[in-house]
Amino acid sequence: MTAVAAAWACGSGHDGLTFSGSVLGAEGDIVRRQVARFEAEHGIPVEIRQTPDAADQRHQLYVQWLNAWSADPDVLQLDVIWTPEFAAAGWVLPLDDFDIPESALADFFDAALAADRWRGRLYALPWFVDTGMLYWRTDLMDAAPQTFNELATTARRALDAGDVTAGFVWQGARYEGLVTVFLEHLTGFGGAILDEAGEVVVASPESVRALTFMRDAIYRAGIVPEAVLTWQEEQTRFAFQNGRAAFMRNWPYAAALLARPAESAVAGRFAVAPMPRENGRAAAALGGAQLAINARSRQPEAAWALVQYLTAAEQMLERAQVAGQFPSRRSVYSDPRLREALPIAPDRAREIIERGVPRPATPVYSQLSGILQIHLHRVLTRQEEPEQALNAAADSMRRLLATAGLRKEAS
Repeated sequence: MTAVAAAWACGSGHDGLTFSGSVLGAEGDIVRRQVARFEAEHGIPVEIRQTPDAADQRHQLYVQWLNAWSADPDVLQLDVIWTPEFAAAGWVLPLDDFDIPESALADFFDAALAADRWRGRLYALPWFVDTGMLYWRTDLMDAAPQTFNELATTARRALDAGDVTAGFVWQGARYEGLVTVFLEHLTGFGGAILDEAGEVVVASPESVRALTFMRDAIYRAGIVPEAVLTWQEEQTRFAFQNGRAAFMRNWPYAAALLARPAESAVAGRFAVAPMPRENGRAAAALGGAQLAINARSRQPEAAWALVQYLTAAEQMLERAQVAGQFPSRRSVYSDPRLREALPIAPDRAREIIERGVPRPATPVYSQLSGILQIHLHRVLTRQEEPEQALNAAADSMRRLLATAGLRKEAS
């Protein structure tokens, strides 16, 4: 029996740990397999508690449980944007209490760890990562564009040649996906939503240029079809998969589907790259999942042992092999076994993930995102001008942060 198991057995009147997260399909298969091994190796029983797979429904259920100070589940799978909210509410434990050496954290991607911190403390560990990336047609060009202007020129050339009916497609419906697309353009033009001090900077000249480029790509350059303003990930994928687009912004999941010759017109004729940049840096909006410990857990040491086990390199490799999810540890990308597991070459995947940009780490991110979604979509549907819209968004965001006690009211 391990030391953790012995301490758990002596100090707990509880039947074991409870774990809550994605348990459908391949994700469920790998969770059950790894949890069973943990039970056998540590002598600690674990009950897997099923939750809705839809992120908003799972979030709502977690809020109900944790707001009632339930001790279960002990370990929770959090979306990448939830950690600051749960940390500020006092619902999850600061993992610094377990004395994790910085050297042990150095293997995780920087952006993934940054998303798990709130006010300098670490509240979760990255389990797997997801990032936005640029898909491009290898039969229509020799290399991926490095700048947005180069992308626009290449897309226009493909359109004029009649090779495609859309130059560039992305997620433009009024939902969270639009914010991630904007974040990648914004960072590429040198802007940000919040600065390092948590102040709203989304109305900067760089931000205005980024949003103007997105709008003009639809109505002036004509490289982005107006239809994207109702599209989410799957509509975007279908357009690219059917050979209608030269470029697509999407998440890694699309690569495996695009590579199937029987279903895809672009199988063997596409590649992925980091999103372009202009005056800023190439960026990949960060997605993925983290593991956190319920602040009311009756056995936090045993819960920590489970978190450590599930986020170990060998478990991440197996998760990639079974579920195709991208490891959050850099070291796994040098394992030759990963090449067979992922639809994207590990070196290229790591290059893109290293450019990851987390969305603002704040307990009120969902409300901030809602404000942005409204004004971004109004610009892209020509109801507002970029500068007017971003100034209005910034004002609303500052009021929200002040109301939440996260900044002072502007004088």
